[in-house]
Amino acid sequence: MSDRLAVLPQYLLPKQALTIFAGKVANAKAGSLTTKLIRWFVGKYQVDMNEAANSDIRSYASFNEFFTRALRADARPQAGSDFICPVDGAISQFGPVAQGQIFQAKGHSYSATALVGGDSQLADQFKDGSFATLYLSPRDYHRIHMPCDGQLTRMIYVPGALFSVNPTTARGVPGLFARNERVVCVFESAFGPFVLTLVGATIVGSMATVWHGQVNPPRSAEIREWRYDDQNIVLKKGEEMGRFLLGSTVVMLFPENTMTFNHDWSPTRPVRMGESMGNLPA
Repeated sequence: MSDRLAVLPQYLLPKQALTIFAGKVANAKAGSLTTKLIRWFVGKYQVDMNEAANSDIRSYASFNEFFTRALRADARPQAGSDFICPVDGAISQFGPVAQGQIFQAKGHSYSATALVGGDSQLADQFKDGSFATLYLSPRDYHRIHMPCDGQLTRMIYVPGALFSVNPTTARGVPGLFARNERVVCVFESAFGPFVLTLVGATIVGSMATVWHGQVNPPRSAEIREWRYDDQNIVLKKGEEMGRFLLGSTVVMLFPENTMTFNHDWSPTRPVRMGESMGNLPA
């Protein structure tokens, strides 16, 4: 079956209603029922609870509390490279931004302008830069960390669809990551600006950042923006910057002549938060 045919049912599903329902279930504090749901999830997806700061399944009051669990302090050593991987997951794609176009999958690209919500001035800063797209599956750790030091300047909520973001859907839905709901976080750093975008998906109940808290819901039909130019919100490499409630994708943008990616990286390769993502050019 072709990827286009495989994703056709997603066009017909009531994705927002499913996402709202999933969010309510995940937030529910249902005692033994919650524990049974968590225990089933751990077994189905082979979640390694030995890495969790709290490995006692029964102690989590809600599924979301379990899903956004912290890891042990020694679970993810931080590489000494200039840029570290910000999440656990798998590499979807990475490489150069070609005249403002970001490669999604064979036959599919989308514009950096579309990704950031239509701000061409912002997107132009990455026109010939680099990008990395990382997919978080349900079994992965779902907190997002900083790839390098950065000072927050803007956050943009972009409304959109709620397609799945798994590899089959990435191959079958044109412009997927610029179509789905997303939260675009813009930082300044020693080498210039960079963007870290949290992309929502079906049954991703919400996305949150450490400086704002839960960004969605509520879900708006309009683009919303917050400016932080007058605030000194500085996050160090490796610090938590946000989290997903259920799996999704992170898309990063870096300026030209900034990133030399880890030579061991390749599409579909599993990655872990804290491992080397790359370095500044020599």
